[in-house]
Amino acid sequence: MQETLLRAWRHPDALSGRPIRAWLFTVARNLVVDQHRARKARPPETGDEALAVLPADDELERAVESWAVAEAVATLRPEHREVLAEVYYRGKSVKEAAETLGVPAGTVKSRTYYALRALKLALEERGLAP
Repeated sequence: MQETLLRAWRHPDALSGRPIRAWLFTVARNLVVDQHRARKARPPETGDEALAVLPADDELERAVESWAVAEAVATLRPEHREVLAEVYYRGKSVKEAAETLGVPAGTVKSRTYYALRALKLALEERGLAP
């Protein structure tokens, strides 16, 4: 109703020479039709249920950090990534990792040391390590 009266106020020339009541009803009907079409043109609005399925802020932060860590690990040399995967991700001992990788145990130890140093540097570059 307010929009109809506002349009009548803005366009006083449209009211001259014709019945005011019919013009007001036509404008009101056109506004209702336009509003109905606009609602059909966009997806229906959802309530708070859609927000309930979104992860919490801390989960989003963890996901972003895990992507950054994965990028940092990807910058390591292949032999360093292999050693870290065996020792930390698969939980193997130095001896088991050495047997899997086919290298001496001392090599696994040194590669692990240098891989962790390189990873720390890569994480510091991304602002993830103190």
